[in-house]
Amino acid sequence: MGTLDEDGYLEFVSRKDDVIISSGYRIGPEEIEDSLSGHDAVADAGVIGVPDDQRGQVPKAFVQLADGYEPSDDLAEELQQYVKDRLAKYEYPRQLEFIDQLPTTATGKIRRATLKSQGNAE
Repeated sequence: MGTLDEDGYLEFVSRKDDVIISSGYRIGPEEIEDSLSGHDAVADAGVIGVPDDQRGQVPKAFVQLADGYEPSDDLAEELQQYVKDRLAKYEYPRQLEFIDQLPTTATGKIRRATLKSQGNAE
């Protein structure tokens, strides 16, 4: 990302990336996605940052369940605890939404921009 001044010069400001800044911590969504995907109930997961009044942003996970599993509050709490047990305590998804199908690119990568438009992200 950058700015263009009145003389036509471009100034680099920063990269636009998927890093989530929560209470000053830099959180990579891939690490949370990989952790969630290690749970038997998870077929696939996508993580984005969503606005939070206290922390700036918090991780929100979109989870596509494996066959034989049904969405529930208990399963959501279990998945959050699963991530807490494997990653730093500030990295667990504070919000979790079950989704039928994750949006992907032609190469199979998760389309976080689509998740952000669905998930009330900044």
